[in-house]
This record gives sequence, structure tokens and C-alpha cells, in this order.
Amino acid sequence: MNKLSRENFRQLPLSATDGAWGTELIKIGGSSTELKDFWNISAPDKVLQVARAYVEAGADIILTNTFSSNRIVLERHRAAGRSAELSRAGAAISRQAAGDKALVFASIGPTGKLISMEELDVAEAESAFAEQAIALAEGGADAIVIETMADLEEAKAALRACLGACDLPVGVSFTFDSGKDKNRTMMGVSPAEAWQAAKEGGASFVGANCGMGIDTYIRVARELAECGSELPLWIKGNAGRPEIAADGSTHYKAGPEDFSRAVPELVAAGIRFIGGCCGSTPAHVAAIVAAIDHIRKSANKR
Repeated sequence: MNKLSRENFRQLPLSATDGAWGTELIKIGGSSTELKDFWNISAPDKVLQVARAYVEAGADIILTNTFSSNRIVLERHRAAGRSAELSRAGAAISRQAAGDKALVFASIGPTGKLISMEELDVAEAESAFAEQAIALAEGGADAIVIETMADLEEAKAALRACLGACDLPVGVSFTFDSGKDKNRTMMGVSPAEAWQAAKEGGASFVGANCGMGIDTYIRVARELAECGSELPLWIKGNAGRPEIAADGSTHYKAGPEDFSRAVPELVAAGIRFIGGCCGSTPAHVAAIVAAIDHIRKSANKR
């Protein structure tokens, strides 16, 4: 395929994405409360180590260490003016690791303020997201994924801003972990509402990440698929629910084999992009890659 674009995005095949960044960076060092986006400048070798590990595990798509690099989050860390710098550097690090072996989908996370609750002005949010999108494109990203969204209005604002600020394909991923069936976002958004907003907003793909374990997201995947085939679907589930040990450390119980078992059901539900979120590792990604390869080989034998 030539350079990835909004026009040819749907030509991408079934693909394995990467796993968690935050929990992997914590293993390398530093406090869990430290904003690891700063490492794009202060410790790029550590960020590159995580990115390369996912490429070596066989990921077709890797993200960037820029989840919190919008100016609204950075303002709480007295670094509001560093959004472009951190975003551009984060994209460049993943681009270096990916080479010609993987695509780079730049990560844009939420602001931490709810537009629907009037905690943040829409114009301010769009300006912050646009600033980040421009820098991510300059850093060499192939596409953008707006992820871990709970507030539909914030997701819409981010999508509008990114599409207007650059020419990259842009997708939106929501976190579904609330409601009786754990198929709503914190703000009550359903998979169908998320899918519709993404489609109407011009997204290149839509999906779910974080929140629940990969097995729980099989049901969410099916709900997304029921909405139609116009948008490729994206799933990156956690390695189970986090459990806090007596010493305060966080542990995730779902292993690579749990992800491997989930892949056939996710593919059957119509998911195009499969990866991991919090607690997942290069080993989890390697298991996903192996499961996808098995599906491809089985299909070729028919």
C-alpha cells in the first residue's frame, strides 16, 4: 500500500496492534504518578525500548507515548506549553522503532475534563486537540487514534479538531466499563451511540480500549459490528481488571493465552484491529499475532 490515507484506510487487513504503554514504562522505572510523556524528551531511549519491543513482537500497528500530551492535561503538570514538543517527539520515537515494519497510530487521550458537564469549553478542547494533531503528523505518524474516551461531546470535539488540523486518518476508541452489562462508558454512552458519532463525524475507524478485559470486550465488539460495516473496528482490552496487592502494587491476571483465545471470537465479530491495553505486554501481542497468523493460514487452506 502507498502512504496511508483516509481514502485507502479501509484496505488495511486484519492487524495486530501493540499493548500497554503506561504499565510497560512503569516497569522500566519511575513513579506510577509520573507523567511518562515527559520521557519523550528526557528519556527517549526508554520510550524507544517499549516501542521496539512491540515491533519485535510482531505488531502491525504501534501507538505513541503521547496519551497525555494535550495542553489541558499538561497544564496540571505546569507544562501547558510543551504539547507540540512532546507530541512531535513521541511520534518520531515510534516512527523510528516502526521503520517499514509497522504503522504508527498516534495516541490522543482525553483532557480529564468533561465537556458534557461544562467543565471545559468546546473551542478550548478543539484548539488543544488540533495543536497535538499537527505535531503528531509532523513527527511522522501514519494515523491518529483518539482513545479512552467516555464523554461523547469530547470525542466529537477531538475528532473534528484532528480531521481539520491534518490529513491523517483519524479513529475514535471509547472505554466501556459501566452499566449493568459493562457496555456503557462512564458517561452512559453505548457502543451504538459511539459508532454513530464516529461515522457521522468522519472517523476512519471506531472501537474500544482499556476499561475491561479482552474477553469482556467480545460482547462490545459484537454490538459495534451490529451497527454496520462502514467503519473498521478496533479493540484493545486490558489484561483483566487491575488488582491491588497488599504492598500497593497493581497486577493484571489475564495472560497471553487469554488474548489468544479471544482473537477468533473478535475476528468472527468483525474486528479489524486487535491489541492490548493496561497490563498487556509484548508477550500478549505475540500471542495475538500468532492467533491472527493461524486464522490467515486456515483461511488459505480452504
